[in-house]
Formats: sequence, C-alpha cells, structure tokens
Amino acid sequence: MRQPDRSGPKTKTLLDLYEEKKSLLHHGQPFSPDPANKVSTDESGSLLNAGLHHENDEEDEPIGPLGEAVFWSLALGMLHFTLDVLVYSQYRQEIEWTPIFSRSGTMVPVLFFLVYLLRSETAATVPRVRQAFFFVVAVGAGCYTIHVANRYDYYAVMKRTPPLGTLWVWSVIELRLALAAASVGVDLGFLWWRGYTMF
Repeated sequence: MRQPDRSGPKTKTLLDLYEEKKSLLHHGQPFSPDPANKVSTDESGSLLNAGLHHENDEEDEPIGPLGEAVFWSLALGMLHFTLDVLVYSQYRQEIEWTPIFSRSGTMVPVLFFLVYLLRSETAATVPRVRQAFFFVVAVGAGCYTIHVANRYDYYAVMKRTPPLGTLWVWSVIELRLALAAASVGVDLGFLWWRGYTMF
C-alpha cells in the first residue's frame, strides 16, 4: 500500500533534453558529436558545415563492387528471364521452361563479371570513359533490338531480344539522366528514320 513518489523527476526529462537541443540548434551547434559534421563559424559569423561539403559527389557504395555485382547480376538475370517468357508469350508459343532457365543461368555469370568489372575501383577512376561506354552500348543495343524485332523472323527475335533488351536496360540505368535521355532519343530517331514500329 505504499504511495508513489510525487516529488518530481530526479534527472532531466525528455522535455528538458528537447529544450537543450533546441537551444543548441539556434546557436549553430549540431546534434551529432561526430567531428565530421561539426559546425564552425568564420570571422564574419557565417556558418560553415564541414560535414555537408564533399569533394566527390558520388559517395562510395556501402556494399562494394562485389556486393553490387551480386545484386545487379541477379536483378538483371530476373529481367532476362522475364523478357524471355514475354517473347514466348508474344508469339503464342508454348513456354519451354528448361531452355529459359538455362539461358538465364548462363547470363547471370556473364552479367556478374561485367558488373564487377565496370564497378571496380579502376573503372570508378574514369567516370567519363565509363559513361561514354554505357552510352555507346545503350544506343547500339537499343537500335539493334529495334532492328531485330522489325526485320528478323520470330525464332531469331526469341533468341536475341532477351539478352539485347537486358543489356539495353542496364546501360540506360547506368547512365546519368541527360545521357540516358539522349540515348533513348537516338533510339527513337533510329526507329523513325528506318520507318520501324514498336509493336
């Protein structure tokens, strides 16, 4: 039957901690004790946040080239598998699962090697060359996929479009936005120039 202690808190409450942090924020003090994010003032009193200044806009990925290669090769392998099934469905063919799984299984190690090679530290040191490479691949794969789909018979389309389409999509994803839009523009220009259709 003991009564609770109603004398008040003996330590700082959450409201007290909030007021302290709020006061620090108004004086230009950071919440984090991390020295990389320390806020300092120059002689004129303006705030200089060292933690917000990065010499390189592209931060290193936390999983590294090997992890990226695993992730991207599996994701692109699933894309290849999906495109393969869609091509069979487009031509109303009976889906042959064993060859589809075999082709996708063959594609994954190749994609793993390519992704690992193009996301390694060596490739990261020459971003312009890397972007130029992906631009050329995106335009080439896109134009050739359009050509194959419009000129070849259904068997050749079934064999060639899944790997070409996978390469095309991957290349566009790897490009910066402006270059990706330009590559798609070139592909659409090729479509119009040759008088092809998308369907």
